[in-house]
Amino acid sequence: MHDLRPLIEHIADTVYSHELGEAGRFQRWDRQDATESRDLGVNPYGCADAANLLYSINRFPRRPAAREGAVAWLQSLQDPATGMFNEPTHHTIHTTAHCLGALDLYDAEPLHPLSELEKYTDAEAMEQFLDQLNWSGNPWHASHQGAGLFVSLVLTGMVAGDWQDRYFNWLWNETDAETGFLRRGKIRPILSPRTTDPVPTIFPHLAGTFHYLFNIEYARRPLRFPDRMVDTSLEIFAKGEFPLGDNVGFAEIDWVFILSRGLQQSGHRFAECKIALRALCDRYIPYLLGIDYENDDDFNDLHWLFGCSCALAELQRMLPGYLRTDRPLRLVLDRRPFI
Repeated sequence: MHDLRPLIEHIADTVYSHELGEAGRFQRWDRQDATESRDLGVNPYGCADAANLLYSINRFPRRPAAREGAVAWLQSLQDPATGMFNEPTHHTIHTTAHCLGALDLYDAEPLHPLSELEKYTDAEAMEQFLDQLNWSGNPWHASHQGAGLFVSLVLTGMVAGDWQDRYFNWLWNETDAETGFLRRGKIRPILSPRTTDPVPTIFPHLAGTFHYLFNIEYARRPLRFPDRMVDTSLEIFAKGEFPLGDNVGFAEIDWVFILSRGLQQSGHRFAECKIALRALCDRYIPYLLGIDYENDDDFNDLHWLFGCSCALAELQRMLPGYLRTDRPLRLVLDRRPFI
């Protein structure tokens, strides 16, 4: 068993240290990088991920004034002309979906319609959009758009059930029978976005599939090949194709969620999945407990820190009694889609 209680306090302290003098007004970073390119002011990912993190660790604001401030700051970051939320480190569809997901935690909505995405309420235009994404060369980042489009249109009520049927039917038909991942005919080993990993791997396809999987899970839809998803995820972990458990970011939740939800829909290789999840914990938790919290750059990036909290929440759900907290961690994906 691993005791996460000291880590949860460090996460809470980090979030509160990023608040900029007003309730709900958060920066993403609290320090500049070597390129001097970071905006240290109020930031869409700072505001959204502060909400996400506080929800995850059961510190979500209860006072009406704090909640109203958080909603107001998130809403203020929307471009009224396009309806989109913008931030230079991510595609605008990702940023928009991410902010809408945070607003949903408060049962709130954006102030302006998403006029830039209106054209994709036509199901044929949506299918064409999915088809032209870079599935073979950059599936990880491309999935931010394909998954974020669904989230943006669904959370704002711009599309109904028939449109969703077309979206999920497209994903169903494009699921690869060998790996269980998306997209059929496009999966091949490629270099990962981590420049220190020179060996080609299919992990970027796993990470891309993850973003569609949380939409599938949100809509209570079936996976086409969940057993193969489990097999491929276990193989990636066993071979060490991608570094997991030594970083603050999103790779861990990508792998854990793919494995756990594939297992949930198939029951395939149950015992082996549990062994692999515990093995990741035994590597990941000591790393997290040994971080220099004051100076670690990734831990002090609220967006990367949020990815870490998501992995911990899903691991705790899958391994009852193995990760101790005073209150169970909450995965935002169990309430609404998108991270």
